[in-house]
Amino acid sequence: MRTTQGEDGQPAEFSPGPADRRRWWRVDCRDVANSHRFLDVLVNRDRVVLVGPPGHSAALSANGVSQLSVALRDAAVQARK
Repeated sequence: MRTTQGEDGQPAEFSPGPADRRRWWRVDCRDVANSHRFLDVLVNRDRVVLVGPPGHSAALSANGVSQLSVALRDAAVQARK
């Protein structure tokens, strides 16, 4: 899974503290034209927000679906806090 910046400016996957404190996850995907894109998962207060490629759909590989599942589960835990 690729990372994006966390709230403290550090990459979210490698920020200090436990994994359940992350606020951003980035999942690799492709659009229907097979161009490389990202699907971002973020926590905004008590909500989990999915941000897809602008104007595109996201096609996920089996590995991408697994990454998305982990990101959504972790984000849901974080949103409950």
